[in-house]
Formats: sequence, C-alpha cells, structure tokens
Amino acid sequence: MKGIVQARWTNRREMAFDVVLAGGLTFFGVIFSVTQEGYTGIISLGMLAPLLFRRTHTAQVFAVCSGTAVLQWLAGIDLMAGNVGLLVALYAIAVYGNQRQSRFALGVGMIGVLMAVSRYYTGSDWKQQFTMLLTFGAVVLGVWAIGERRRTRTLYVDQLEERAAQLERDRDREAKLAVSNERTRIAREIHDVVAHGLSIMIVQADGGLYAADANPDQAKKALATIGDTGRASLTEMRKMLGLLKADTQAELDPDQPRPQPGVSQLPELIENVRNAGLTVEFEIRGQARDLPALLGLTAYRIVQEGLTNTLKHAGPGAHTSVDLEYGREMLTVVVTDDGRGAAAATSNDPGHGLVGMRQRASISGGTVSAGPRAGGGYEVIARLPYELQVGGSQ
Repeated sequence: MKGIVQARWTNRREMAFDVVLAGGLTFFGVIFSVTQEGYTGIISLGMLAPLLFRRTHTAQVFAVCSGTAVLQWLAGIDLMAGNVGLLVALYAIAVYGNQRQSRFALGVGMIGVLMAVSRYYTGSDWKQQFTMLLTFGAVVLGVWAIGERRRTRTLYVDQLEERAAQLERDRDREAKLAVSNERTRIAREIHDVVAHGLSIMIVQADGGLYAADANPDQAKKALATIGDTGRASLTEMRKMLGLLKADTQAELDPDQPRPQPGVSQLPELIENVRNAGLTVEFEIRGQARDLPALLGLTAYRIVQEGLTNTLKHAGPGAHTSVDLEYGREMLTVVVTDDGRGAAAATSNDPGHGLVGMRQRASISGGTVSAGPRAGGGYEVIARLPYELQVGGSQ
C-alpha cells in the first residue's frame, strides 16, 4: 500500500533488536509486577510480549496492547511498568502503519489518557487531574509525533532511492539505445567501405574473364574464382554486418556506395573546427603510409568526436592538439585540450561519444582511452594496429 513503510524484518539486526527489546521489556515488566497484587504479571505480559511483532504485524500488536490496557482499566489494576508497551506500540504504528492507522492510534491514545486520569486520579483535585491530563497527553502526542516524523522521513528516503533507481534505469536504456544507433551507423560505414572495394574486384574479375581470350584456360578459371570469391565474401560481410547491428533491421543498399572520409581529410576537418573558434594544432609523426579505408575512417571519426567534445566541454580559449603517429605496427591518434573538459564531460555527457569511439576502434582491433590530464584538460588516445586491416586488404 502506498505511503506505508515496509513492515517486515529486512535483516537479522532488526530481528535481533526486536527480540531484545520485547524480551527485555517483558522480563523487567513481569519482575516489577510481582510486587503488585492481582493479575499484574499477566497484564504486563499481554502488553509487552506482542512487541516482538511490532514491525511485522503493527496494527494487530497495537490492538492487543490496547485491549489489554482496557482489561487493566476494567479490573482497576494500578498503572505499572508494563504500560510502557502502549507507548512502544503507538510509536510502531506511527512508523509502520498507514496514515489512517496512525491517526486512529493517536485518537485511541488520547481516549486512553482520559480513561487513565478518570480512573486513577479520581480522588485528586481538578488541578492535579488537569496536570496529569496534560502530562499524559503530551507524552502520547510526543511519542506519536516522533514516530510520524520517522515514517515521513523513511518514505521520503525510499522515494529518493526509487527515483535514483529509475534515473539509472533510464540512463542505461539511453546508453543502450545510443550503442545500438552507433553500431548501426558503423555497420553502414563498414558496408560502404567493403562493398565498394569488393564491387570493384567483382567488376574487374568479370571483365578479365571475358577479356582473357588470349590467355590459357587456367587464367579464365582463376578470374572466375576471383569473381566467385568476391561475391561470397560480400555475402559473408552482409551476414557479419547483420550480427553487428544486433536488433536493428535497417536495409543496406550495396548498389549505392558512398565515399567515406579518411586521414587525408583531417586537414579540412581541423580547418572547419578552427573556423568555429577553436585553436587546433595538427602534427603528423613518423613515415606516412597508405591506410586501409576502414582504418582511415576510424581515425577520422575518432578525431572528429574528440574535437566535437572539446568544442562542447573545453570552454572558451581552450587550445587543442591533434597528433598522428605512424608507428611500426600501429597508428596512434592523440587528441588533447587544456580546457575544463574533464569536469564538464564527466558531469554532463552520458558517454555516448566515447562509446562510439571505442566501438570503432574495437572493430579495427584497436583501443581507445580517455580521461582528464594530470596538468588539466582532457585527452583521448586511440591505438589502431595495421596488421588486422592489412591482412584483409593488402
């Protein structure tokens, strides 16, 4: 039911606390009642023992304690130490009961105050009766108010936790959607790169098949094999892209290959970013070499995403550097800035850009690391090996 603190034992500590509380109060209540006449021990037991279940059966415990108090009142038994059980039961129903139960219990408590004063202070003057009425009433109201405040605070904390959990679930869904969209876009770009190359290979192989009349039959057979292999490779690539796209069902059109940017287009990209107001230094180290189309596209997209993040997060006056290093076995791409990008990106960006960069690098067999720099600013480092791509392209 909405508005109720969960009335159950959530761990062994709570259970142990309730056992100790109920057991201790029952023990001392019965011990103190031994000195009194009548059924005081039974009355104390009836008020204190049920407190063991004050958290799990709140309304029932309050009803039993209140009923026992009525029996005490009817039997004319004096107030005793066991009557503290009534206050504990009132506190429990204020904390663990719903609002209607809590207010009803407060009303019962106030009626109990009137009954107690009318029974046990009948021989006193009106001033003492009024004083005791105020005293007992203040105690009952105070205990109830403390319990009510505890219930309200607990419900507020529960709502905050639920809201935080919902935000986390929404964030996860958003991240998964971004990953799915990124995978779809990467799949389309891979298709364009591979389909373009394979289509050319198929056309050349088929052309060679008809132009090789002057060659031996074995040459024709080889050209036919090239064409068949190219077609089979294209079919397998489509299957692989279907797996890469996971749940998406977008149709890829192999007849409309689109040119994709590469490392050679980086100067144009950087110039556009400079025109947007960002200071960018561009440097190439090592011996430049021809890169496979997919590797060049991956490097371009990583630089593009890094510069975009800098524009969004680094703040005015930031300086950025883009370094490409052609190593023996891999291409290293480094994008750094000296702005406030580390704090801003962490607080405002759910990380979709970094997800995309890492997925692109992973497809090329590489890695991407990103994070704040020791001296301030932000840094993205991508390491893209040649071997995986060269093995399939050259």
